[in-house]
Amino acid sequence: MYTELGLFIGGKWTNGANRKSEPVINPANEKPLADLPHASKGDLDEAVEAAKKGFEVWRKTSAWDRGRVMRKAADLMRERVDAIGKILTQEQGKTLAEAKGEVLAAADVIEWMGEEGKRAYGRIIPSRLPGTRQMVMQEPVGICAAFTPWNFPAITPARKIAGALGAGCSLILKASEETPGTAVEMARAFADAGLPAGVLNLVFGIPGEISEHLIAKPEIRKISFTGSIPVGKHLVKLAADTMKRVTMELGGHSPVIVFDDVDPEKTADAAAAGKYRNAGQVCVSPTRFYVQENSYNKFAARFTEKAKGLKLGDGLDKDTRMGPLANARRLDAMNAIVADCQSRGGKLATGGKRHGNQGYFFEPTVVTDLPDDSKIMTQEPFGPVAPIIPFKTFDEVVARANSLPFGLAAYAFTNNAKQAAAIGDALEAGMVGVNTYAISMAETPFGGIKESGYGHEGSIEGLEAYMTKKYIAQA
Repeated sequence: MYTELGLFIGGKWTNGANRKSEPVINPANEKPLADLPHASKGDLDEAVEAAKKGFEVWRKTSAWDRGRVMRKAADLMRERVDAIGKILTQEQGKTLAEAKGEVLAAADVIEWMGEEGKRAYGRIIPSRLPGTRQMVMQEPVGICAAFTPWNFPAITPARKIAGALGAGCSLILKASEETPGTAVEMARAFADAGLPAGVLNLVFGIPGEISEHLIAKPEIRKISFTGSIPVGKHLVKLAADTMKRVTMELGGHSPVIVFDDVDPEKTADAAAAGKYRNAGQVCVSPTRFYVQENSYNKFAARFTEKAKGLKLGDGLDKDTRMGPLANARRLDAMNAIVADCQSRGGKLATGGKRHGNQGYFFEPTVVTDLPDDSKIMTQEPFGPVAPIIPFKTFDEVVARANSLPFGLAAYAFTNNAKQAAAIGDALEAGMVGVNTYAISMAETPFGGIKESGYGHEGSIEGLEAYMTKKYIAQA
């Protein structure tokens, strides 16, 4: 049911012969799925040379023809969604329904950006000098390198692949070594769609070694990274040495503000569904729940009821509603968070411990009565632990929601139109959902502020991130 893994360089697949490798582990049972070959420095240099050749072909390919190839790749992913979804679930753990939904969303991103490449418009600036034409042209930035994490093995690579290829760039993608099969299948879809050799290259290995080697290459003119804030800051420093353009999509800690003019139980149903999606391993996951006092008890009780009712299990089981965490590190992190909550006087409404003794399962957890300076209120949990805290006034909760150095996503729920506008304006985040958790689509910009990074993926901003502007004055 899994897939054959390999490196994809210059349009050719390379297996693990005479290369270092590592096992890919199924987080539901801790059993190995396959061995993943690592790229050597020679492989990386070959990928750069392949990307140079690919770029020369792709940049001269019309936006219409680029769009056709990208749409074909997206269609192949849709045709193969059942197979790719099973691969994704086996290596990452999320439910099969979530995995298939992610693959389809990734296909949408690829198709949308292929279409948007046709609209990479320049402009004419009226000249003050007779006989002079002033033009602004959009051009692909060049060879790009992208680095993606394990929590969304399809959608995160898709955003980077789609932006780069839609703009006319070539790309070297280092996808996560823990969830490589999905990226391998995406690369196969592009190859089968007729993408010229070298336009998309896929490598794996020790993350720090690969990023440092590729970012030092002067041929690479843009990098895009999704991951933790410390690693993002390190890569920005590396990129500065050769003045590479950078897109950083880093961590978050999304506040959810629930005002007392909404139905607390209906709002809790949506909140629990959003929180426990992918076991909370989502960068825009709702993670700090502030509920106005009059609604607090009903909201907390209903949210806890929903958490208790979630069936844990292998994501391939149709009855499973929450799969395992992706790796053993997340189990350790959840245990540390719960221990800190308890040491700070927090009350466990449900959960709080590992589920079973095989697989990386952790119970859906709800914690109440926490101070604002506790670990879970100040650090991104990235797991199925939800703190629920009461608040009194608008100004108070805005100050608490904006108090952290993160600014990726934020959410608020109110039936008051004036209050909805006010909270949308007041929250400091790159993406704000008012009465909705649906903030990530192919046609909308995805990105954060403050230490959550800068730059955007998706929408026209995601295309422009891979383009440069050239001004031409012609007399």
